[in-house]
Amino acid sequence: MTVAVDSIVEALKQFLDGDQVSVNETVRELHGQDESYHVASLPDIVVFPKTKEQVSEIMKLANELVVPVVPFGRGSSLEGHVIPYENGITIDFSLMDKILEVRQDDLLVKVQPGVTRMQLNKELKKHGLFFSVDPGADATLGGMAATNASGTTAVRYGVMRDQVRDLEVVLADGKIIHTGNLAAKSSSGYHLNGLFVGSEGTLGCFTELTLKVYGIPEFETAARAVFPTVEDAIAAVTSVLQVGIPIARVELVDEESIRQVNHYSDTDYPEKPTLFIEFHGNEAGLAQDVIFTREIMEDHGCVEVQFETDNTARTKLWDARHNLAYAYTHGHPGKKQMVTDVCVAISDLADAVHFAREQLNAANLPGGVLGHVGDGNFHAIVMIDMKDAEEVKRADAFNEAIVQFALDRNGTCTGEHGVGIGKQKYQAKEHGESYNVMKAIKISLDPKNILNPGKIIRIEE
Repeated sequence: MTVAVDSIVEALKQFLDGDQVSVNETVRELHGQDESYHVASLPDIVVFPKTKEQVSEIMKLANELVVPVVPFGRGSSLEGHVIPYENGITIDFSLMDKILEVRQDDLLVKVQPGVTRMQLNKELKKHGLFFSVDPGADATLGGMAATNASGTTAVRYGVMRDQVRDLEVVLADGKIIHTGNLAAKSSSGYHLNGLFVGSEGTLGCFTELTLKVYGIPEFETAARAVFPTVEDAIAAVTSVLQVGIPIARVELVDEESIRQVNHYSDTDYPEKPTLFIEFHGNEAGLAQDVIFTREIMEDHGCVEVQFETDNTARTKLWDARHNLAYAYTHGHPGKKQMVTDVCVAISDLADAVHFAREQLNAANLPGGVLGHVGDGNFHAIVMIDMKDAEEVKRADAFNEAIVQFALDRNGTCTGEHGVGIGKQKYQAKEHGESYNVMKAIKISLDPKNILNPGKIIRIEE
C-alpha cells in the first residue's frame, strides 16, 4: 500500500466515528487469520461500518486511493478467504447485525450481513420458521453467501445460492446495487444473484440479504446405520434417494473418525463406515419412510441401524458428526487441522473416498474422511504440525492428490468451503476458458483490483 496509514485513517474518520476505525495490533491480528491453516497476514486498518452508506463511502475512498479491501464476517472460513495478504482495509460487518424484516407469508427474511445463522434461527422460531443452511460454525449470513456455504442439510434444501432472493451490494466504486427482488422466479436480465453468491468479496460487499426460509418440520427422525464397507453405505444412500425418500441430512463417517469419536465422547459405536441420517416431515409419512429406509439399508448389508425420534437422543446421535473436528483436535494436541473439500458425482464418491483414505495412509498423516454423501461432497480432516515443514509438505501433496482425482472425474476442487487462497491455483485447470470469462467480469466490476485481491481470480500486475 503506497498511501500512508495515518492519512487513510484521517480520511475514514471524516464519515466514521473514532471507535469505528482501528489500527490496534490485537484487533488487526484477529482480522489477519481465519480457521484455516494458511499463514496469517494483518490488515493495516480495520473498520466497523453501521450502514450501507458508510460502506459505500469506505469503498469510494479505497477506490480513489487504490487501497485493498477485504470484507470480514466472523473469520470462520477454511481457505484463507479473509486473510488480507496485500494488507489495506478490512471491513468488519459485526455492527451490521439487524434482522430487518420477517415476511412470514412469503417465507422470506431480510437481514444485514453480520447476522449469524443461530441468531436468525432463534428469531425465526417465534414464527414457526427456520433457515436451512448449516455449515457447522455459527457463521454470518453475509460470509455464508460470500462462500456459497452449504453443509449437512444441502441434500434436502439446497446450498446458500438456492436461498438468496436478493442482495444489496456495494461495488468497488461505491455504487449500491440490488441483484434480485422479492419474486419467487424471474426470467429478466442476467442472474446476478448467482454471480455474487460465492464471489468471496472479490466483486462487492454485501450490505443486505433477502433469504428463503422454511416452516419448521412437524416431525424429525434421526438414524445411525453401520455398514461393512464405504461402497455399501453409499449404494444404500443412492437407493434411498432414487425412491424419493425425503432425507434432510445424510453424512458418512469413516472407521478412523468413529474411533476418534469413541475416544472423545466416551461412546462405543462400531468402528465401521457409518451413516448419520435425518428425516423431516409429518409423523405418519415418516413412519413409512423409516420402514422403507430400514429395508433398503438391510438390502445393502447394513449390520446395525438405530432410529431416534426423541430430541435429546437425536442430538446425542448427531454429536458424533458435529463434534468430529473437536474430537480430532482433542486427540492431537499441538497440531492444526487441514480440512479438505472436494465434490464429485455420487457414482464416483465411493472411489474418491477410498482414494482419499489410501493417500492419507500413504502420507502417514492422522485424520479421517467424512462426507455429505447425498450430494457427493466429502472432506478429509488432516492433523498437521505446522512447525514440521516436511509434514506440511505431505499434507499439501495429499490435498493436491484428492483435488486432482476430483477434477479428473469432472468434479470440483471445492464443494462448499470456497476458493480463497487455498484453491485459487486450481481455478484455471477446473474452468478452462471459462476462467477467462470470470477474469473479464472481475476486471469489469473491479478494474483497480482492490476487492479481496488474489482470491478466486488472480489478476496479473
